[in-house]
Amino acid sequence: MSDIVVASGLGSNLRASWRLLAYLGFTLSLIPLQMLLLLLRLPGRYRLPLWYHGATCFLTGIKVVTRGQRNRKQPTLFVSNHVSYLDISVLGSLVDGHFVAKSEVGSWPLFGILAKLSGTVFIQRRRHKSNESRISMARRLGDGRDLMLFPEGTSSDGTRVLPFKSALFSVAQVAEGDRPLMVQPISITYTRLDGMPMGRLWRPFYAWYGDMGLPGHLWHALAMGTLTVEVEFLEPIEASSFTNRKEMAAHCHRLVSGGVSKALAGSHSRVASSPTKW
Repeated sequence: MSDIVVASGLGSNLRASWRLLAYLGFTLSLIPLQMLLLLLRLPGRYRLPLWYHGATCFLTGIKVVTRGQRNRKQPTLFVSNHVSYLDISVLGSLVDGHFVAKSEVGSWPLFGILAKLSGTVFIQRRRHKSNESRISMARRLGDGRDLMLFPEGTSSDGTRVLPFKSALFSVAQVAEGDRPLMVQPISITYTRLDGMPMGRLWRPFYAWYGDMGLPGHLWHALAMGTLTVEVEFLEPIEASSFTNRKEMAAHCHRLVSGGVSKALAGSHSRVASSPTKW
């Protein structure tokens, strides 16, 4: 992959170095502040991650464009396809909520700390721990907080949406609280590099899947030009409208797959401006 970067002229080790240093310096300077906000339980503990993710998109060369309207009724379970670790910054800059991630993420260097500081809900894959994870998610929703779920259970190559695991939707059936739970599908698609359609050749520099190593992949992603990521907020619906979680998973998968297909085909007539101002 490194040979392709050099040959393309789009990759630059100098660019990767600058972006990485800017990201690390910015991130490490904000960690103590977020810890303090959490310790004092100040309202800013929820707002700072939103602002932080918007800033990191700017620092790492990601241009976010949106379609549709984000549901403002809380609590909402946002359901998205998953392409890369970059999805966190993209969606985190748009939605003031908590991500749901596998428990292994909590042990990752730096990213695990950031996940914990932003209130990520970690789920256990072991069967005897699954109910505990479900209760934790339901508690957040019951408190009126939004959750962001990647029901594929893993990341893909960005050209298709993998089947949704219906078990991950069980939280919608046990969510507590007086307000009805809304479910809103989101499609996230990596479409352009330096303004040009990306195609299959360049997408692996950003899509993180299979047995790709994180450090090397991140370096190559930072070395490339400006990445355009299109996010579409699809039609929300009350969770109670579904008879079971399989029906909910199938509905969300159908909408998300359609959103990704349209974005890849470039069939949308209008693209909104980037909302990641900071």
